[in-house]
Amino acid sequence: MAAASLLALAAALLLGAGFGGFDTGAAAPVETEGGEVTYGSVIKLMHEKTKHRLHSHDVPYGSGSGQQSVTGFPEGDDSNSYWIIRPTPDSSYKQGDAIETGSIIKLQHMKTRRWLHSHLHASPLSGNLEVSCFGGDELSDTGDYWRLEIEGSGKVWKRDQKIRLRHIDTGGYLHSHNKKYNRLGGGQQEVCGVREKKADNIWLAAEGVYLPVNGSK
Repeated sequence: MAAASLLALAAALLLGAGFGGFDTGAAAPVETEGGEVTYGSVIKLMHEKTKHRLHSHDVPYGSGSGQQSVTGFPEGDDSNSYWIIRPTPDSSYKQGDAIETGSIIKLQHMKTRRWLHSHLHASPLSGNLEVSCFGGDELSDTGDYWRLEIEGSGKVWKRDQKIRLRHIDTGGYLHSHNKKYNRLGGGQQEVCGVREKKADNIWLAAEGVYLPVNGSK
């Protein structure tokens, strides 16, 4: 990505993100291959097996909870696939801190401000655990908490590492597969929670604005 394009994307994302207590002027955003993923970064998550991005939009499920739907989207250039990585309110992590394996994180959908969420409702296509978007800037609960699990020996999340996200309340892994929605255009596929560790649970950090690690030059 050209430097000018990156700067424009960074400004648009950070101004739209509304970081609350985070200081968006504390560090210049960067996008680097293989760099560390940090709190406050605005990223897309790519499903390793199907290459779809974790996606949401202000369209409710027609079954289950009726909350905002979450899907896998095949194209990498859709702005509804950006998520802000947040720490939990009771942690001491700050914007720009690296994220270690085992950390509990929250993902806030940039456009709608709702949180990546799961619960015991059945997902629409496979009957697994439903994954939705819930709440907003002033409304969140433990159903929005996900534990980062890095594949292999890595201790700190980097862009080239395979990861899993395990939901705290249900124990389900964030999961996708090639089951497609008929009523949603563009080849969108189901995202759900599955308690078994499978190849379809693996994700990678993809496009986005990655804040440099605190203390880095």
